[in-house]
Amino acid sequence: MERPELEAWLRLLGAPGVGRASARKLLAAFGSVEATVEAPVTALREVVGAAATKSLSIAPEGLAAAVEMALAWQHTGDPDSPSRAIIPVGDPRYPVQLLDTADPPLLLYAQGSLDLLLTDKAIAIVGSRNPTPQGEQTARDFARNLGDAGWVIVSGLALGVDAAAHEGALASGQGTIAVVGTGLDRVYPRSHLGLAHRISQAGLILSEFALGTPPMAAHFPLRNRVIAGLTKGTLVVEAALQSGSLITARLASEAGREVFAIPGSIHSPQSRGCHALIKQGAKLVETAQDVLDEFGVPPLERAQPLGPSTGQTVGADPILEAMGHELVSLDALVARTGWSTQDINIRLLDLELSGRVVRRPGQLFQRIDTA
Repeated sequence: MERPELEAWLRLLGAPGVGRASARKLLAAFGSVEATVEAPVTALREVVGAAATKSLSIAPEGLAAAVEMALAWQHTGDPDSPSRAIIPVGDPRYPVQLLDTADPPLLLYAQGSLDLLLTDKAIAIVGSRNPTPQGEQTARDFARNLGDAGWVIVSGLALGVDAAAHEGALASGQGTIAVVGTGLDRVYPRSHLGLAHRISQAGLILSEFALGTPPMAAHFPLRNRVIAGLTKGTLVVEAALQSGSLITARLASEAGREVFAIPGSIHSPQSRGCHALIKQGAKLVETAQDVLDEFGVPPLERAQPLGPSTGQTVGADPILEAMGHELVSLDALVARTGWSTQDINIRLLDLELSGRVVRRPGQLFQRIDTA
């Protein structure tokens, strides 16, 4: 994007009191962003009223610096750096799926494989920032299996399920899109700096927020609507009843997209959001193929458990069978299997080391399955 158009966009989107709805009205009325910011006051007032017109007549503070920053970011000059682009609505690179929503962003900042924006095979995977180990593994495995089937995984770069979904997608080699709630010159959380770098190299990072924008609570629901809008469906892995993931699921449903949820224990707070979605009509899924069935995709040829394995199937291991899917004590395992305490402890240690079982507080154990 060249300077005149970029300056016009930053002026329009940075004008206090001129929201996205008003900006869309102005663009519809005047045909382009440059024509909008150059329109006579009388014409602007007829479209958006006196207050918004007054705001548009004054350049936002720091506009010149913001334009310089964006131009410098867009043109890195390093041929080995990931591609960077500032993409307005109406640009051929703008995602078609996102256009078909009630509130598409007017300007997108993108870094990485820009061709991922044009895919028509994208699924969102979202969930708790504090998942159980099994939930984290499930997100990773679903993402990898769906990636192996040729689907791009979209998530929000948050802790927990989001990060696991991106990791699984990267492992598939298909690509992943991280939609963030900050400017693309920042990474939040900072602990995901390495993950963000890998995504920019092998996937895409996307934001509607101007460079320099810090993480703010109000930005994340806006980010969630982009996650939902880019995809054909949203899969919720684990979520509490007040989780932001349920916002993403609601936005997906309102946009006419599919909503999927993975069930869990009735005793786990992390499962209650998924159970609520299922009660409201979300499709209950147990495997990646359950998701693909909804889109008429034939059975996966390469789908397989992708987590750590001992070389035995779950059904072939009596300890895993005895554990079921709830937290279980050592005494309960002794009663269910008839094994000695010593033998069970030895087997549990093997299963812990291989990542199939996790030890919980109070000497309780939980099985970790793969999707």
